[in-house]
Amino acid sequence: MSKDDVRKLRFFSKIRTKFALTYFLVIAIVLALMNTFFLTETRDMIFSSKQLFIQGQAQFIASHLEETFDVFTIDEKDRVMAVMAQLDVAGVTYVVITDGDGMVLYDPAGRSELPGFPVDSMERAAEGFDVFHRRFDEGTFFVSAFTPIISRGMAIGTVYVHDEDAEQGSVLIEMQDTLRNISIGVAIFSIVAVALIVWSLMRRVKLILQAIKSVREGQYSYRIEISGGDEMALLGDEFNSLTDRLRETDEARRRFVADASHELKTPLASIRLLSDSILQNEDIERETVKEFIGDIGMEAERLSRTTGKLMTLTRLDSQIVDERIKVDMREVVEATLRMLRPLAESRGLTLTVDLSDNCFVLATDDAMHQVGYNLIENAIKYNKPDGSVAVRLRIEDGSVVFTVDDRGVGIPEEDLPHVFERFYRVDKARSREAGGSGLGLAIVCDTVREFGGNISASNRVGGGVRLQVRFALYKG
Repeated sequence: MSKDDVRKLRFFSKIRTKFALTYFLVIAIVLALMNTFFLTETRDMIFSSKQLFIQGQAQFIASHLEETFDVFTIDEKDRVMAVMAQLDVAGVTYVVITDGDGMVLYDPAGRSELPGFPVDSMERAAEGFDVFHRRFDEGTFFVSAFTPIISRGMAIGTVYVHDEDAEQGSVLIEMQDTLRNISIGVAIFSIVAVALIVWSLMRRVKLILQAIKSVREGQYSYRIEISGGDEMALLGDEFNSLTDRLRETDEARRRFVADASHELKTPLASIRLLSDSILQNEDIERETVKEFIGDIGMEAERLSRTTGKLMTLTRLDSQIVDERIKVDMREVVEATLRMLRPLAESRGLTLTVDLSDNCFVLATDDAMHQVGYNLIENAIKYNKPDGSVAVRLRIEDGSVVFTVDDRGVGIPEEDLPHVFERFYRVDKARSREAGGSGLGLAIVCDTVREFGGNISASNRVGGGVRLQVRFALYKG
């Protein structure tokens, strides 16, 4: 599979499958709990209520018989029936009373066997144990209680109370059917809801995948429109912001490559022309050769300066940061002025210097030297004959402010926003005469921003330009 192909995912690897299966699993667990736990709890609650009632009735009968009889025999059958006739035993299906040998003394229903409970239950009751049984079968609750009749510490008989409740059983069955119908409805609704959600989600995901593929192929102007206010819409907005940034970066890269190629092509063409002139003219005079070679050296120096500045910009773009230290800006500016003062004097310029003490910044010596050198050199080169350059360094509002003013021709207002762009020249012919490449202020701007500062350019009243840099004052 090539990189340009969309990855073919297996069924269970697709996000829509995982989402649907997870959703269905949660719904299935909820429905299972609703159809089992709720019904089981309801059934157990009914059984508990019936157990209390049935055992209470059995103990009620046994206590009255214990007060009346000392022994149980078949001869006491009529008396047992008489006692039972006086008792109010309501809410049960039937009652059976036996003596200690299991002979039935009271059984108005005349049933020959007990309904579906262990056969040893009567024997355990005859031994003096209370026994209870319950079951739910075919929509009916079956509950039975076996209670011994105690006389003089011995079991002389057994009371068996049994109840069958189909009414509450039918209510439970109806609840079960209702819950089942609700579960079916919820399941159908869940399937439809999941289908709609997955369809909407995958439609948006496909839009984003298509957009990514288009941008990967170089269509940086491609944009996606995702409606709504959820995370997918936010992702779409962020993607559009990313493509805008990529488009700007690509345009800047193309412009940079074109400008850099042009800047390098000009001195190379001059070197080639001059060298060809020397090689093709056998009768060229020695003085002319020396002049041509001098011009070749100048063009080579120009080429070297341009490539050096390009390397500096590349390092800044790569965000390769040297170890930052405490830098005294006064010392940096003074060292720079010592280097550039001869150039200013050769052009008849007046240098005015006002430097404050304790102007410390967190940066590197080389970077700050480059900032100071480029700004002061720029003010000297693009100045009027017999003009002036004012250099000031002060502390204002917790910032170190470095200002360079010149009395040059100034910069047209429409060009001011672009002076820090790479290869931008206000006056291209004059810039070439001064040896400028349009990279000096761009390097200064990138360097200042790298160390958390800011730079501004403005025209001065009366002519000239003010370039001002601000850094946070370092107090460490």
